[in-house]
Amino acid sequence: MVRIGAKVLDEALRSRAGLEGWEGGAAAAPVAKPAAGKSPRLEALLERAAAEGASDLHLSAGQQPHWRIDGEIRRIDDLPPLGEREVLELLEPVMDEAARREFRDSHDIDFAYSLPGVARFRINAYWDMHGVGAAFRQIPSQIVSLEQLGLPKAARAFCELSKGLVLVTGATGSGKSTTLAAMVDYINRTQQKHIVTIEDPIEFVHGSKLSLVNQREVGGHTSSFARGLKAALREDPNIVLVGELRDLETVSLALEMATTGHLVFATLHTSSAVGTIDRVIDLFPHEQQSKVRSTLADGLKGVICQTLLKKKGGGRVAAFEVLVVNHAVSNLIREAKPTQIASTMQSMKAQGNQMLTDELVKLVEGRKVEYDEAYAKAIDKIDLARRLKPGTLPPGV
Repeated sequence: MVRIGAKVLDEALRSRAGLEGWEGGAAAAPVAKPAAGKSPRLEALLERAAAEGASDLHLSAGQQPHWRIDGEIRRIDDLPPLGEREVLELLEPVMDEAARREFRDSHDIDFAYSLPGVARFRINAYWDMHGVGAAFRQIPSQIVSLEQLGLPKAARAFCELSKGLVLVTGATGSGKSTTLAAMVDYINRTQQKHIVTIEDPIEFVHGSKLSLVNQREVGGHTSSFARGLKAALREDPNIVLVGELRDLETVSLALEMATTGHLVFATLHTSSAVGTIDRVIDLFPHEQQSKVRSTLADGLKGVICQTLLKKKGGGRVAAFEVLVVNHAVSNLIREAKPTQIASTMQSMKAQGNQMLTDELVKLVEGRKVEYDEAYAKAIDKIDLARRLKPGTLPPGV
């Protein structure tokens, strides 16, 4: 892959696109905000995407704009391909000086942009072999409640904990941020707490209600998730939300906070409860894993794994797997017996545990999703087939 040097990129930004101010500013703004002027064409595209129910909008040099609707990428057929200059002219007004400088130096950047009356958008701008591109993820203007999302009852119980680690996991685009926003909003409306969030970028904006909420953005307010967590220890929080557990240091700090009297919410890109536990432990060197198991056994209180499925007739619906960590599960984590956790979850559903396969079966039997869609999203595909289409299994399975 050919990397574009900062000087070459800087010249390209100014000479090819005729844009001013790409040499960068003296100070970084807290959250990337529009510079002087607006981007009317971009705003029109974003308004149209929101009206069409698109979760994402994609702009790529040399290609027609695309959007994602009901999980599928679709070309916007009535729009022509965009030139590199056009993409830059769409993006430039919605970046502040610090964002332009980072884009010039790093060749990609994450930031957020609010379009009043429409939605907030998480933006990733980048360079590829064809030129400039950008992906826009729509963040709903209104925070959806736990009930509206159809979250299991355990989600509310996790919000009412006084300490511990709660992980919300799933693939990119599965709705983790939306779930966490609903949980933070529930706490904000019902409890007198101090909530500190560390995000990259800030997505849902929480005004203080019954709780005091402070939101910090990586890059604008703190240099990294780890640094933000270290600072949070001195900010008198009851609850800390970490946008993503990306590295060993961040995981270590999150576990430390969870075992020293704080309630910590965080996300991971895992698809099952057992896989989540394995992922956390595997981040550490082998010689540290025994100690980490013990710490995780003490600190982990719950896992919500979620996936989105296409509904019959359009739209999408979420399915959730939930692990409520009790004494039995804690011992299995400490004793390095993760494979036994699934059977424990099955036998303790009354405590709030639920298996993804059970939820997929309900969706298929309730005629909300097609069997093939559920099968594609299932972790235990054999179990799903055995329960819904036993005739499709090979002999002896």
